[in-house]
Amino acid sequence: MRARISETDERRVVEAAQRDPRRFGELYENNFERVYSFVASRVFDRDLAEDITAEVFHQALANLKRFEWRGVPFSAWLYRIAANAIVDRQKRATRERENAIREDGLAEIDLDAAEYEMVERRAALFRLVNELPEDQRRVIEMRFANEMSIREIARALGRTEGAVKQLQFRAVQSLKARAGELNG
Repeated sequence: MRARISETDERRVVEAAQRDPRRFGELYENNFERVYSFVASRVFDRDLAEDITAEVFHQALANLKRFEWRGVPFSAWLYRIAANAIVDRQKRATRERENAIREDGLAEIDLDAAEYEMVERRAALFRLVNELPEDQRRVIEMRFANEMSIREIARALGRTEGAVKQLQFRAVQSLKARAGELNG
């Protein structure tokens, strides 16, 4: 699992990317889970959350030269872009009568400490799931992200229900252990 980089290192990476946009990839890698977690906690639809997250990084890259370092994490700037993108999508959805976006908390863009901590924990969980062995990761994603039943997963993977339950059990145990290591 990638640890949060220091303020000095983050500033160095931002400045390098401002000079050479090809260096933006490191900023993307360091912040993807945070931004996706922030967006996903405000949007009901997974595809929409993915679209908005992509839009956030597209806008960040396009406007990177205008970013000014103010002593707060780079992710705070990304959260502001994300919040604005969510509001823009909400306005469009309202016009199109597609209200798939939660409205709570959108007026307040700044994260309080508790919300920031929740976003960080969720981002860490996304990273932990991505580090699981492929078969366990697929079961966890199908079960919890796609809300599929054990039977549906077994059919989709060509495995028995017992095998799927065992993969899910091992994945959850692994996630608990890894989460405990991070907190302990």
